[in-house]
Amino acid sequence: MDPSELRYLEDEDTSTMKVIKGTTMGLVVGTIWGTVVASWQDVPRVEKHVALPGLIRTLKMMGNYGATFAAVGGVYIGVEQLLQNYRMKRDLFNGAVGGFVAGATILGYKGRSINTAIKAGATLAATSAFIDSGEQTTRIDNGKEYFPYTTKKRSTIES
Repeated sequence: MDPSELRYLEDEDTSTMKVIKGTTMGLVVGTIWGTVVASWQDVPRVEKHVALPGLIRTLKMMGNYGATFAAVGGVYIGVEQLLQNYRMKRDLFNGAVGGFVAGATILGYKGRSINTAIKAGATLAATSAFIDSGEQTTRIDNGKEYFPYTTKKRSTIES
């Protein structure tokens, strides 16, 4: 492996930290999405012994969506990091396999069907491969180092 590629594998975050971040981000996004979906549906009718039925339904949906998104995010990042460390390569194959495993296991389990599992896995794998194929990065290695401050000394006499 080329030393310049190895530098990109050595991020400040460990694989465990990336999985935790992916899971947490999935939980937050899923909870927000659950709130949006709950607000689109009609409020259930008020029953005699049920306090705040709309709030209870909204909280259940928030929890359901949050847990699903967290599981998908955690499995996706976990498998991607596992393959990246095993293969010592960072390419679209890692993300595609991570997407397939996450879609097939989590969404297939929720759909309770092999057909749903394969479709969900293939969709997430294709989406991940499409996004990774553009090689859109925020870091461009042009040999320069950028600092948030200047390294030149200022003159003490200001004109």
